[in-house]
Amino acid sequence: MLVLSSPSGAGKSTIARNLLENDKGFELSVSVTTRPRRSSEIDGVHYHFRSRREFDNLRANDELLEWAEVHGNFYATPREPAERAMNEGRDMLFDIDWQGAEQLREKMQGDIVSVFILPPSMRELKVRLQRRAEDDAETISRRLANARNEIEHWRDYDYVVINRDLDRAYQQVLSIVAAERLRRDRSLGLFDYVTRLLDEQVD
Repeated sequence: MLVLSSPSGAGKSTIARNLLENDKGFELSVSVTTRPRRSSEIDGVHYHFRSRREFDNLRANDELLEWAEVHGNFYATPREPAERAMNEGRDMLFDIDWQGAEQLREKMQGDIVSVFILPPSMRELKVRLQRRAEDDAETISRRLANARNEIEHWRDYDYVVINRDLDRAYQQVLSIVAAERLRRDRSLGLFDYVTRLLDEQVD
């Protein structure tokens, strides 16, 4: 379970999209949210957009792995798709904030690899949010204020990538993925392979 977190505008969603396009071993965990859909977003692809009442029902029925309130809206990870993918041996990609990452670590510690994406500067973060042209000035100011609190949680993550250049940051995340997949405890069939290797007779 690869968790990518960052303040809004620091690049995690772009890196996540690139991973999904270039690595078929990943399946995206599509979050549920109560925030309004942007004009560029598709329900069920970018998020599952739900009313507050629908969200509360999902939470009450234990259908969410984690949930958090961010910028005045609620976000969560649906339980069923994530558990199904893991049971079938597929890697899951989570584009979530530090609160969601903290809850996932508590529930599934051994399965989590977490990466925090930092912006090169707060000034550049503001420029990126403005360039995105999807939020009004008040929302951008709120996101920048919240970013400082979010960045305080960088120490909780396994890896930290500074996104000065998107291509370089993406390559660094690819390196993390490659290394984590080669870990002994994640290499399916490795123990059987070594047993056969040691049993092999050489004339």
